[in-house]
Amino acid sequence: MPQLIFVNLPVADLPKSTAFYEAIGARRNPQFCDGTASCIVFSDTIYAMLLTHDKFSQFTTKKIADARNSAQALFCLTAENRAAVDELVAKAQRAGGRIDPCPAQDFGFMYGRSFEDPDGHIWEIMWMDVEAAKAGCPQREGACQ
Repeated sequence: MPQLIFVNLPVADLPKSTAFYEAIGARRNPQFCDGTASCIVFSDTIYAMLLTHDKFSQFTTKKIADARNSAQALFCLTAENRAAVDELVAKAQRAGGRIDPCPAQDFGFMYGRSFEDPDGHIWEIMWMDVEAAKAGCPQREGACQ
């Protein structure tokens, strides 16, 4: 079985956040949804669990950060090509997200943009030509310098 990732995100308005992610092309898995959580499926291995603040607080004693004013993490998803990056960011904007809170990146072999969801969580969308990146990156002990 491939390794899965479940990103748990505290959200202020569960229906609004669920609708946002569905509008950008993710799907809701009703098997793991109730009035306190929505399971959002990006792929067979990538999931976001949208949790009300009360539900999220059951998993940690730490204060929930306001993602509009502080950042604890940046999430990055890959896209098939440059056009798919722009398309997903445009969907996020149409769904009410704020686009490009981080500067767009264009290195030729790699292209990325970002958006914020309704709660301020930042998602980066990135395309990379892996072969071009390998060819242009001098190897030193297996890593780019």
